[in-house]
Amino acid sequence: MSAILACTNVNKSYGNKKAVLNLDLKLEENTVYGLLGRNGAGKTTLLNMISGGSFPDSGEIEIAGSRLYAGDMPANTCYVREKNLFLGGAKVMETLEWASVFHNNWDWSLANKLVKTFKISKDQKIRQLSRGMESLLGNIIGLASRASLTIFDEPVLGLDALMREKFYRILIEDYAENPRTILLSTHLIDEIANVVERIFIIDAGSILLHDDVEKIRINSHLMRGSNEAIGKFTNGKRVIYRESYGSGALAAVYDKIGEEERVSATKLGISIDGLPLQKFFAYLIEEGEHDE
Repeated sequence: MSAILACTNVNKSYGNKKAVLNLDLKLEENTVYGLLGRNGAGKTTLLNMISGGSFPDSGEIEIAGSRLYAGDMPANTCYVREKNLFLGGAKVMETLEWASVFHNNWDWSLANKLVKTFKISKDQKIRQLSRGMESLLGNIIGLASRASLTIFDEPVLGLDALMREKFYRILIEDYAENPRTILLSTHLIDEIANVVERIFIIDAGSILLHDDVEKIRINSHLMRGSNEAIGKFTNGKRVIYRESYGSGALAAVYDKIGEEERVSATKLGISIDGLPLQKFFAYLIEEGEHDE
């Protein structure tokens, strides 16, 4: 597969604050990605540069093989922002019509279907919508755009659990029928774990880790045992978190553990469990802070 997006050594500062630092990122065609990071990690700054809203101080961004220059609007790209730029006095239908002008592959059939599915009135004005309904309207635009690169920034803000699940289900069903590259930017790793194929984790403006979701699941472990046993077993492995309590210890490890090693761990009195992805995310970020 060829890359639809490539960021190479990208940097962006605001005054003395380095928002994005020496960042490399590549997205392949027809893949669903997750971009994970805390507030202030650099996610929105990066997305603004990818979508042409701002320009890096240094480095290169390429969309579908064409370098993005200052003032360029990337072709066949749809960016659904966390904070939308909809006109408050415009109606929902007017907003959809405005959005359709900017996307050559716009699918009115899907847009109308999703408006009914999410129970949004076409005659309602944007300022009358709840935060959740605004998110859904942005998500409808993202899906109906049929853009080759579609970016959703915190797409489920203001939505209850049932509506979040419905959005993700519709996204995956539509992606299966109409493959393209989708990037979901969020801090909710557990919610998108069954949606995305690969994950990028960003903190302090740099990518800490990028890997397949399934590989992260397989290689993330939570271990409990004595301080001595944990220290011996984890020697040479990537320990992203460790905590001692009396003579015992808990360790989060991101590394491959084979069957023979599991047998050895049992003999040492160590229990090994899977590590929830949200915990993995939190521990990895904390590891990055300790490294600094």
